[in-house]
Amino acid sequence: MIRILGIDPGSQRTGIGVIDVAADGRCTYVHAQALKLLDAEDFPSRLGLLCEGLEALLDEWQPQQVAIETVFMDKSATSALKLGHARGAALATVVRRRIPISEYPPRVIKQSLVGRGAADKQQVQHMVRLLLNLPEVKLQADAADALAVALTHAHMSATAARTGLSTHLLRRRGA
Repeated sequence: MIRILGIDPGSQRTGIGVIDVAADGRCTYVHAQALKLLDAEDFPSRLGLLCEGLEALLDEWQPQQVAIETVFMDKSATSALKLGHARGAALATVVRRRIPISEYPPRVIKQSLVGRGAADKQQVQHMVRLLLNLPEVKLQADAADALAVALTHAHMSATAARTGLSTHLLRRRGA
């Protein structure tokens, strides 16, 4: 059994999703939540909350692998920079723990779960629920996205193991 923690980074909320992956590839839901960062008095304090919250979740759930969504270019350069800072804070927190981390672009995540890179959020949430056999309870959007990242990593890792290719090559090919 391998435990994967998925991260959907954000400067206001960071999604966290934890799954277990059995040797046969079956994925099981463990935990999902959004770290709410808006209570901080300023942006650097938000990054501090993100690091503290992620540290606590790493302690609690003890993942063997972490997967994180890469930054996409937003309409606003300021938003993209803030997202990059949040992502950097999450990466640094995980790397300090020496936990292997993989990165996936949003398009690859959508393609991996839904079959097309332009899928909308509702389609991704629906597939997350189906793949994890979750009831029709509405998942918080950032938490569902984090579960999607973890599921993508599980699928990419299984494909890499079967084909002998690295997950890096699979991401570049969009498999």
